This record gives sequence, C-alpha cells and structure tokens, in this order.
Amino acid sequence: FFRDRANRGYHGKAGALTDRYYVWNEDWKVESHGEGHVVEVKYRDKALKLQLTPLKPPIRHGRDGLSRKGEGPGRASYYYSLTRLRTEGVLAIDGVKEKVEGLSWMDHEFGSDQLVKRQVGWDWFSIQLDDKTEIMLYLIRRRDGSIDPHSSGTLVYEDGTARRLTLRDFNVKVLEKWRSPRSRGIYPMRWNVNIPAEKVQLKITPFFPQQELDSRKSTRITYWEGAVQAQGSYRGKSIQGSGYVEMTGYAGKLRM
Repeated sequence: FFRDRANRGYHGKAGALTDRYYVWNEDWKVESHGEGHVVEVKYRDKALKLQLTPLKPPIRHGRDGLSRKGEGPGRASYYYSLTRLRTEGVLAIDGVKEKVEGLSWMDHEFGSDQLVKRQVGWDWFSIQLDDKTEIMLYLIRRRDGSIDPHSSGTLVYEDGTARRLTLRDFNVKVLEKWRSPRSRGIYPMRWNVNIPAEKVQLKITPFFPQQELDSRKSTRITYWEGAVQAQGSYRGKSIQGSGYVEMTGYAGKLRM
C-alpha cells in the first residue's frame, strides 16, 4: 500500500519545528521520543504508529557525511543513516488492530543540484543482514549505460563501526528484468552483489515485482522502491537478510 501527500505550510497544514524534532503533514507526523522516533500516519481505514529505537549510532556516508555524486562543485549531498532501528507499534486496517515489530532503516540525505546532465538516475540498496551487519550501495547510472565512478557505499559492522566503499570495492550484476504494466518502464529485478575484500556474496530478490510508485502528486516522479530479501554468504558463512531498493530514471526522465 502506497500513499503520498504534498502540502504547503499555510494554516499549519504542514511544517517542521526548529526548537525540537517534530515534522508533520496534516495528521502524518514524526517526532522524537527519548533517544528514539515516533512515526504516525493515517489514511482512511488504515493507521500506523511506530516507536523506532536506534540500536547503532548514526552512520555518516562518504567522507565525514559528504557523499559525492559527480564531478564539480555542488554535485554532492550530506548523507547519514540509522541503519538498524528496533521497531514496535500498532497497525490498524478496517478497524482491526495488530501489534507489529521488526527492524527499520532511516535515511536522511539533503543537498541540491546533485546530478549532472549525463546522469539519468540511480539504484540504491539498503540491506540488513541477520548477523547485525548492514550494507548501503549507491549506483549512479550514466546516459551511455555506464556507472559513474562517484558511486559508493558503506558497510556497517556489528559493533557500529563502518567501512567506506568506492565503486572499485563492489560490483552489482543484474540477473533479471521486469516491465511495469503501468509505466512500461523496464527495471532490474534480481541482482548479485559482491564485495570481494569483505567476502560478501549476496543474491537480492524483491518480495514481488509490483512495487513501482507513482508519486506525481508530490515529487512528480514514477520510480521503483520496495522490499527485498537477501541470501548468500559473508566471510564464508551462510547469511540472509532483508532490505529495500530504490531505482529512479527507468520510467521517464528524472526531474530534480
């Protein structure tokens, strides 16, 4: 289930406070609760309220949080993540409430004018492995089909320390593709991910292909973003996990 919403700040319909952590869009909101976060959303017969508690410190991607996306000034973003959040809450559908629990990942990336003209989009992977390791990979695609050398990633170890990955440190191979019946965009749909120096070999597979998002009411972009599962090996031991993949620029021109 996907829903997006865009509002201006007039009459208090949406906004963000500056004296404390509280952001809202009508009755959707996120705010601090001790060391954690509370997320609450409602839409017609559906409601979700979650308490998110960080299990690791924030991870700064790139060089001290500056994640470069291309050549030249301004082609970068500030980027950090909370890669493992214990999650507990309540999901309500048609008035029926269920307690839920699991793991979440929070990304915060901000900047302006990141991509250059010859770049057409990106493929972004976030993977939480069962041994409490996390992986973020960011592939920026060029118009000629090549991968921009500024693409990068981060491997987060169990103890919360991290290793910065350049494009030379990992490779991603597309194993299968899928055509969206709505947008006619053709997306990669299964991958092999390898980080040779860390002995990481993973096969990434979406839980189902129909996770394309139509956000023309907000960002005006149609893109694929959805849940995936991971299976493979890490340092010679079998491993599995779950994650999220975002792919832009496959269903029309990416507007920034």
